[in-house]
Amino acid sequence: MAVPIHLAYVDGRTPSWSDALLSGVADTFPNPVVPIAAPVDLKPCFVPSRQQHHATLVLAALLRHRPDPTSKILGIVAVDLFIPVLTFVFGQAQLDGPGAVVSTYRLRSEYYGLPTDEGVLVERAIKECIHELGHAFGLVHCDVYDCVMHASTNVDEVDLKRSEFCRGCVALLDGRGWR
Repeated sequence: MAVPIHLAYVDGRTPSWSDALLSGVADTFPNPVVPIAAPVDLKPCFVPSRQQHHATLVLAALLRHRPDPTSKILGIVAVDLFIPVLTFVFGQAQLDGPGAVVSTYRLRSEYYGLPTDEGVLVERAIKECIHELGHAFGLVHCDVYDCVMHASTNVDEVDLKRSEFCRGCVALLDGRGWR
């Protein structure tokens, strides 16, 4: 039986492109992908000295909304995320754990002074969601430059990746019984 993946827009606002994101994740994973409500209060996760939200705290708050103990939960936030050792993160997951969170804040073209491009945002968000779910299913970063599991330290590296796992990562997932 495939582990269900619950997808939640943490701030409670479902974007106009939510169906495209859901479809992109569902096209990659053999698991049922189900949208859910997860009203997480992000205020306690905000760190004023950094003007960002602590990703680990957001993820911990999100996990309280996981519908069942056998599922994975993926939260989407529009706020800027960080972990203490990095300036920012596009997302965070518990390795081989129940949850992941992805931020669209730095995936938006307008963050870089470019015109709004919803198509680019959705493409980037799909890649980062698949990447973080890959971690939740036990994958670590991959050396194949265009594999979705390759580490991305900037948005240009996100753009270079495909939204798919390389053959090696698929083999690792198959060995873990993800299907």
